[in-house]
Amino acid sequence: MAIVYDTYQREAPSRLPLLSAADPARVLAWRNGHAVSAAQFMAHVHLVAARLPVATTAVNLCEDRYAFLVAFCAIVLRGQTNLLPSSRAPQAVDEVMATHPGCYALGEQALDPAPHGYRQLPSLEEIAVPVDADATWPLIPADQVVAIGYTSGSTGMPSENRKTWHSFHASNAGNLAMLQAAVGSHFTVVATVPSQHMYGMEMSVLLPLLSEVSVHAGRPFFPADVATALAAVPAPRVLVTTPVHLRALVESGIALPPIAAMVSATAPLPVELATAAERCFGAPLLEVFGSTETCVFASRRPTVDEDWLLYDGAILHPQPDGTAVEAPQLTAPITLADIVSLSDGGRRFRLRGRHADMLEIAGKRASLSDLSRRLLAIPGVEDGVVFQLDGGDALGIHRIAALAVAPGLDEHVILDALRRAIDPLFLPRPLRLVAALPRNETGKLPRAALLELLQHHD
Repeated sequence: MAIVYDTYQREAPSRLPLLSAADPARVLAWRNGHAVSAAQFMAHVHLVAARLPVATTAVNLCEDRYAFLVAFCAIVLRGQTNLLPSSRAPQAVDEVMATHPGCYALGEQALDPAPHGYRQLPSLEEIAVPVDADATWPLIPADQVVAIGYTSGSTGMPSENRKTWHSFHASNAGNLAMLQAAVGSHFTVVATVPSQHMYGMEMSVLLPLLSEVSVHAGRPFFPADVATALAAVPAPRVLVTTPVHLRALVESGIALPPIAAMVSATAPLPVELATAAERCFGAPLLEVFGSTETCVFASRRPTVDEDWLLYDGAILHPQPDGTAVEAPQLTAPITLADIVSLSDGGRRFRLRGRHADMLEIAGKRASLSDLSRRLLAIPGVEDGVVFQLDGGDALGIHRIAALAVAPGLDEHVILDALRRAIDPLFLPRPLRLVAALPRNETGKLPRAALLELLQHHD
């Protein structure tokens, strides 16, 4: 069922398919070396949906991607909303559940401790479910809120972002067009990012549901696991990952099966890393731009273009404190903190920084992202970040701090190297050496975790 979206279209279809209208025998997922058809998948969805309790919301904690897909659709089929916390840590889950009284949690594993009202999915491999090859896919109200995603907390407290089934259909159209232009109509996704993250949701959940795309059920983490997962699925293969995972893959020296493309998001991608990844794995590296609030609305190949190309229907409106985004998946413009400059008649843009990222001290300007990039460029620094502290001095100036993972170096050596690369006004003080940065599952650095780690070293 082809749905065409227009930026100026005011009336969307009242109901949209839960699954793309394709051959019921098409492979939707690869799990434990076996292909799972769309018809088999829907049989599992109906089985799980019949066992769900009456509620309005459910926390989807499934780590196995196929189990997540089944749980996600079962929850939607019951008219409920998937809650997608930014972390599966007990505290993060409890905070989400506390704001949605009466909700329950669903997962495929036994958890200890388990959230209140936790329900474990049946073992899908061990249950014989009748498959109706002639069944039609359910239609879901277009305005049904099917998911609530939470920001990562990298710039503050996580916030809720509601997604309707119409908005997911619309955002998937943009991602699909981008990937089909690069690798063709049919491909298999292997993703290192969790399904609960909006980037993971778009690239490894919506694509197989709403397109002729299949997905590997696992979430490989280590380089050898990524290679094994890629080898377990047919070509053409698309690796959906993050800069943190890409760096680990490149530095491991491991050989990967042939891949058609790599996709990266969640953090800025240094062009040096993009170049190294393309050289190592012989495939184009595509970077996508979006947020939990907006979903993806632009892409680029950083080894070729510095500018981002907007998806069809997306329009940007630069403002002094950020950029307002219009896109087919949005019912109203959303303003992001990113500062951009437009080109090519508004079809392309260049990222100039984030409003909260920009620093101005004594009339001089710098950006936290550029300072972090220069920290990471110091030989011996394996990981690092520069960030601004809360609370200003008598002049209202906020101190700059840094955390670095640099075995064999001391703080003075790093500061001396930074002093040669940046204006002394922007030297981070304090700078602390740590064993590891508190990155979450997608490689982001929640601000609260950074402040806590710094405090423990003061």
